Amino acid sequence: MSWQTILAIGSGGFIGAVLRAYLNGLISHKFPHDLPYGTLGVNLIGSFIMGLLIAYFMSTTLFSVHAKSFLSTGILGALTTYSTFAIESFFLLNSGHILLAAANISLNAFGTIFTAGSGFYLMKYLLKS
Repeated sequence: MSWQTILAIGSGGFIGAVLRAYLNGLISHKFPHDLPYGTLGVNLIGSFIMGLLIAYFMSTTLFSVHAKSFLSTGILGALTTYSTFAIESFFLLNSGHILLAAANISLNAFGTIFTAGSGFYLMKYLLKS
């Protein structure tokens, strides 16, 4: 991996981490609940955008490897929050909130797959128009 790719990923990661903290706080403030909607929200948003980007990257040669790395691995890799999702799910399970934990796990796992696919197919559709 070149130093330019490493720099692109690191720069994108900085932006994605700041976006994650901001969006997580915003969503958690707007939708206070026992279920961690902030983490769910950033995972769904990030997965949808990843689907859009990958479909677009597959249809064009406009983006360099560095730009693709900046956007996907950097920004979206730092925006989505699998480790946060994992510890929040653990805490829900550990505190006896089995149904909330199951809901959190299911919504994150299936919701992110659905939104990634939705973004992918939306971009494919838009590119045909």
